[in-house]
Amino acid sequence: MMDSLPRRRINLTRTLPNPNRYTTALEGEFSRYAFSEERAPDNKGQWRSKVFETGDDRPMDLEIGTGNGFHFGHRAITFPNRCIVGIEIKYKPLFQAIRRPLKAGAKNAAMCRFHAFNIDDLFADGELNDVYIHFPDPWTSPKKPKNRIVNRAMLATLHRMQRPGSMIEFKTDSREAFLWCLEEIAASPYKVEARTLDLHRSEWAAGNFMTFFESLFVKDGIEINYIRLRR
Repeated sequence: MMDSLPRRRINLTRTLPNPNRYTTALEGEFSRYAFSEERAPDNKGQWRSKVFETGDDRPMDLEIGTGNGFHFGHRAITFPNRCIVGIEIKYKPLFQAIRRPLKAGAKNAAMCRFHAFNIDDLFADGELNDVYIHFPDPWTSPKKPKNRIVNRAMLATLHRMQRPGSMIEFKTDSREAFLWCLEEIAASPYKVEARTLDLHRSEWAAGNFMTFFESLFVKDGIEINYIRLRR
């Protein structure tokens, strides 16, 4: 159980000995909408005005761990009146995620190469609306639960950063991790609005957007654990 988020160090893009097409695009082709771990914190408190050039009343959502960006791109393209920021630490999926909305002409999406545990360096209190956390690493080895992203310290941090009425959507294929996270959620200030151990056989299945990894899990008969929280 954590009272505060532990700081995490990641390698700096500019110090990589062998840059590739993905790292080069981060600081070149996509630099207007994709930010390295060093540039991203410069936007704290001013993502709307500085990055999206929009008013403070426009909703701005966050996806933690975008993977290859199926859901991230869907949100940006389908909801042009909302902005969305994605966090991803791996270069190739970050590249794939930001490329999806940009190829479709959507300018309401931005990506950061960042560790989610350092999120308080990225956003000011009250800067975010909805938050999506889909299929993060479940960290199921005995000594690793402390690395799970849905923990009471993260929830307390997100609660400060989100505006009233915003929600968090969390999905995972790991029953073990989900049950652990439920205990963390119970100690948080959020209200549980929806919860199921089998999303695709629940009343919330019809409104669900299936991510790439989710489709693979479902194909293999794995039940999807789902919860939606309201601030």
